[in-house]
Amino acid sequence: MIVCIAEKPSVARDIARILGANSSHDGYMEGNGYQVTWTFGHLCTLKEPGDYTPAWRPWALTQLPMVPQRFGIKLIDDNGIKKQFAIIEKLMQAADGIVNCGDAGQEGELIQRWVMQKAQATCPVKRLWISSMTDEAIREGFANLKDQTDYQPLYLAGLSRAIGDWLLGMNATRLYTLRYGQNRQVLSIGRVQTPTLALIVNRQKEIENFKPEPYWVLATIYRDTTFTATKGKFTSKEEGEKAFSTIEGKPFEVTKVEKKEGKEQPPQLYDLTSLQVDCNRKYAFSAEMTLNLIQSLYEKKYTTYPRVDTQYLSDDIYPKCPQTLNGLYQTKFGGVAPYAELIKPIGGKALKKSKRVFDTSKVTDHHAIIPTGVIPQNLSDAEQKVFDLVARRFIGVFLPDCKFSTTTVLGEVSSSPREPSSPREPSSPSIEFKVTGKEILDPGWRVVREKAETKADNDDEEKKQDDEERTLPTFVKGESGDHKPTLTEKWTTPPPYYNEASLLRAMETAGKFVEDETLRAAMKENGIGRPSSRASIIETLFKRHYIKRERKRLVATPTGIELIDLIREELLKSCELTGIWEKKLRDIEHQKYDAQQFINELKQQVADIVNDVMSDPSNRRVTVTPDEEPKKKKGKKQ
Repeated sequence: MIVCIAEKPSVARDIARILGANSSHDGYMEGNGYQVTWTFGHLCTLKEPGDYTPAWRPWALTQLPMVPQRFGIKLIDDNGIKKQFAIIEKLMQAADGIVNCGDAGQEGELIQRWVMQKAQATCPVKRLWISSMTDEAIREGFANLKDQTDYQPLYLAGLSRAIGDWLLGMNATRLYTLRYGQNRQVLSIGRVQTPTLALIVNRQKEIENFKPEPYWVLATIYRDTTFTATKGKFTSKEEGEKAFSTIEGKPFEVTKVEKKEGKEQPPQLYDLTSLQVDCNRKYAFSAEMTLNLIQSLYEKKYTTYPRVDTQYLSDDIYPKCPQTLNGLYQTKFGGVAPYAELIKPIGGKALKKSKRVFDTSKVTDHHAIIPTGVIPQNLSDAEQKVFDLVARRFIGVFLPDCKFSTTTVLGEVSSSPREPSSPREPSSPSIEFKVTGKEILDPGWRVVREKAETKADNDDEEKKQDDEERTLPTFVKGESGDHKPTLTEKWTTPPPYYNEASLLRAMETAGKFVEDETLRAAMKENGIGRPSSRASIIETLFKRHYIKRERKRLVATPTGIELIDLIREELLKSCELTGIWEKKLRDIEHQKYDAQQFINELKQQVADIVNDVMSDPSNRRVTVTPDEEPKKKKGKKQ
């Protein structure tokens, strides 16, 4: 008998149906030579400190650092989990073979490996590796099962991550709680959590310490068009007024009209972070909400595997794209087919194949998030919004580039206007003005944006885009006329507070807020946390009352600010250092770095942190806030 183990009952039922295992039993399905069972996510976890030695059960500074000689796992203390594990254990010990059908990622590998270890399974193990839950993908996956050993590096990376989080979380949390929390307030420290909190706190301090300074902008209105002085900002009012008086009452002359045509490529396909960013920006969905929605769409077979950090497709996906587009063409919501008119122009033709979309070298385990072609039914309003973004982004990459024309008009006002036929006097002071307009000649891929973008709420990025995309009147070099100059006082502004969208971007690029797609992709190697874990990290900060929401803003609480102020060890709050750790974990996955070396380095770092804090002569203490005082947690902190 072959035992297949999935990560959720719903996934197990789909697999069982495809395999013909249609007989239901308590905790598994059976038939056609298969028994299909399931976990509920994690059934096992790393042991608690007290499981290794009774001396580690109480929180005591004298026992730090806690470094087990060998890490062990145990069942999570839950009756439902214990019951399901007993069923799995019995099936596995009698099995002729096992198929690991866990989610095709680092965490999915770890979940099922731990269960198999705990069940002491000794039979051969194969791995089902699929990127979507469609019937075709499941059948194809079972026809091409991989050997479990092929995924040993993936498991080692997941195990290293779990051990690293245990070492730092368990030791640093106890250390800071006992040393600075007056043993009354748990100070939760984590490898990913603390640098993320530091990002928010540091930005907040930058805003609070910001001293606005005035500046003056000289502009003029000519033919109902606002031209701005190219000199830039005037730092003193007197300087601005002097320039204003120079041009007041003098004619404005157009000195140059330049038109350039350009093209704008479609945006790249979604990875998880860019989808979370767009959902937060357009619909104010939290990162966790977006992850749950796209996970639901994946399990319902409508979109591909979501926990990805690539925006590319492998070349073998290209032949399947017409079929996917056909599914979108037939999709209807409320009796309306929203994608049919968008797909018509490219239907029946060879699809565009761009290296920005199809590049096998940029795909490791999974490709970008795209629709599967299965026609969605009965979606919630929120699910439909997320599906719509994914669908439009996918259609867009096959549409033509957007063609536009950029017009730049320069003009000047001189204190001593010349006669049309005579040259300007060299000493005659003049002030140059400029305006730029962008005219869309052919929207190309932009047609997919129209409906999807109407939900944006006061989005600065879109307002800026609207300002840029204005069509200017027709100006002719040499024309001149009256104008109305203005001198406007403005103030420098601080950087904006983080919202979930900008925080996700900062986590992705190890604290450097990068908008450029290519540069951002290059910096992903050093991001904080994994795409799939960032949402839960942000939620953890909320639960621990370290941050709170004020409308879309993420604001650090007094406790969160105090905690970061308390931490002098840069190791604990450095984005760059945590980013380097993340890169090492990915390198372990790709067999470029040794897992044991990673653990040994962490052990040394933890020992250094303990020594530094224990030798701190100051009397630092965090204020105990009764309404924010969490109970002691036994679990590890990320």
